[in-house]
Amino acid sequence: QVQLVESGGGLVQPGGSLRLSCAASGFTFSSYAMSWYRQAPGKEREWIAAISSGASTRYKDSVKGRFTISRDNAKNTVFLQMNSLKPEDTAVYYCNAVQWPYYTGTPLYSWGQGTQVTVSS
Repeated sequence: QVQLVESGGGLVQPGGSLRLSCAASGFTFSSYAMSWYRQAPGKEREWIAAISSGASTRYKDSVKGRFTISRDNAKNTVFLQMNSLKPEDTAVYYCNAVQWPYYTGTPLYSWGQGTQVTVSS
């Protein structure tokens, strides 16, 4: 049974930083690309970052240079370091496994519960 458990969200002031984690289980984590997504209130879920099994990375333009995706295959965990946060980054953040290079496409598994990020002064 596949599980994706996101954590690390919270309330942060504009310009601040957060590091999100996603612990995966139930599949061979090291063999899969992983993506981060987010869903803001009233908006559709959007893809924001991906990392291949070989650690190649891709980013949505709106987060490029501010967010960094990484992975620890020994811990079956993917991370999202978020710096210079803006109010428009407020959303629930999710991770999922994806097919590379179709990393913006349909994810492979059911969604986890996500983690809320709120950027506000």
